[in-house]
Amino acid sequence: MAVFQSGLLVLTTPLASLAPRLAPILTSAARLVNHTLYVHLQPGMSLEGPAQPQSSPVQATFEVLDFIAHLYAGANFHRHLDVRILLTNIQTKSAFLPPLSSSVQNLAHPPEVVLTDFQTLDGSQYNPVKQQLERYATSCYSCCPQLSSVLLYPDYGTGMLLVESLDVPLSSTIRPASPVARSPKQPVRGYHRGAVGGTFDRLHNAHKVLLSVACILAQEQLVVGVADKDLLKSKLLPELLQPYAERVEHLSEFLVDIKPSLTFDVIPLLDPYGPAGSDPSLEFLVVSEETYRGGMAANRFRLENDLEELALYQIQLVKDESHEQHEEEKVSSSNSRQRLLGKLLRPPNKRPELPSGLYVIGLTGISGSGKSSIAQRLKGLGAFVIDSDHLGHRAYAPSGPAYQPVVEAFGTDILHKDGIINRKILGSRVFGNKKQMKILTDIVWPVIAKLAREEMDLAVAEGKDVCVIDAAMLLEAGWQNMVHEVWTVVIPETEAVRRIVERDGLSEAAAQSRLQSQMSGQQLVDQSHVVLSTLWEPHVTQLQVEKAWNLLQKRIAKTPQAHD
Repeated sequence: MAVFQSGLLVLTTPLASLAPRLAPILTSAARLVNHTLYVHLQPGMSLEGPAQPQSSPVQATFEVLDFIAHLYAGANFHRHLDVRILLTNIQTKSAFLPPLSSSVQNLAHPPEVVLTDFQTLDGSQYNPVKQQLERYATSCYSCCPQLSSVLLYPDYGTGMLLVESLDVPLSSTIRPASPVARSPKQPVRGYHRGAVGGTFDRLHNAHKVLLSVACILAQEQLVVGVADKDLLKSKLLPELLQPYAERVEHLSEFLVDIKPSLTFDVIPLLDPYGPAGSDPSLEFLVVSEETYRGGMAANRFRLENDLEELALYQIQLVKDESHEQHEEEKVSSSNSRQRLLGKLLRPPNKRPELPSGLYVIGLTGISGSGKSSIAQRLKGLGAFVIDSDHLGHRAYAPSGPAYQPVVEAFGTDILHKDGIINRKILGSRVFGNKKQMKILTDIVWPVIAKLAREEMDLAVAEGKDVCVIDAAMLLEAGWQNMVHEVWTVVIPETEAVRRIVERDGLSEAAAQSRLQSQMSGQQLVDQSHVVLSTLWEPHVTQLQVEKAWNLLQKRIAKTPQAHD
């Protein structure tokens, strides 16, 4: 069966009848569409009449909002699908509704295939319903001039229908701030301007529920705050967050796709309140269960400053049914970032000058990150490990290649009585003195690099095909030029300080000073191919390392020329 890059799914069945069939419909779509699936809601539309079917407004009720939330939640089982429910024809109860646009809506990814849940007994190529659907789709959206395929009534397969009564309403997912009970058929009020905020890292289906509800409520403008700078510090694995500009780009494309009639004001969110606390023209705020208290706080702040309260709409969290034990139970960006650990983030380097048949990994991380424990786990999986600290000791030894140049540069008063370099005295000379540090590193780093290359030859002699250079200063020393991939171990700075204090007996201030003299985790990750973390229990770290190792073996098997 052909797989298409993007598709349009036209849902014509009334929502109450359609709800039990969401899972098989999405499963069918996931088999056919490779990336973006646009969903168009048009319940009750007939494709069998002689006249060309036309888009008609769908009344925005709480049932519609719940249906949208459930559809996105169901789509989370098919992570490769970028589902986007188009909201152009969904209208709130309002006196200032703009007229429905009759022009073709341009989509970011023009659909190549159109599907529908409309049931027909004749699925032949020249079926009139098929022709009606094709004309309808191309009159509403930017589709390819010649659609590759139009599929009628997706094949749900034997036993795929959920055993569920069609009379059971969808569970409520959207709660207005008012405690007054509401019915599924109750119309949703429209507002001129409203706001929604979040980090919006790697836009996922829970984000899309939040944004879709906000887009339905807003009739003229939606202000979208995107967390940046200080608000990102408390995030899990902040080093793997998409840059602000990238998050805004993906967010803006999604918003314009689902409701192009709105004006969007996407702004950086630099404090917990943002415009929700100060903009007098805002009328509503969409929040999640987690941020509801923040919405209440924003309203208190507004009242203190003589501004009207915002109508709050609270969205229930979307459960992640496939989360791991150490992951969050909800669909979240944190889970997405955790799942990046161990994966290749950018193409490996080609290093033809390295020993043939040897693939070299440079392993680095801030002090206290657990880098050495990762190195030992990789050794247990079969890697040849080169410890740069051990090479440093060899270099400084009286018979070592760095001994004489270091003594000549820093004097004999850095020596013990037995002639061995006192590294504590030497360290006190160079720490905090950039000029003296450069003199030392210009001597020592090239020596250690030469010793590392000799160790690589030893790895080849032992029949190893993967070599790991364990080096805290890998990038500062420029040794990324002699590895195929840089692997970085990250942990929060607070955890690193705690570990350094516990391990080395230093004060917190001394531990922080040590970290400040190194490249930050973010700087390391920006130049890395693979990221790992020892933040969780040892067995989680082991699974992570095994995942990274297995993926590495597949890369090596596929591209042997990369290290020949």
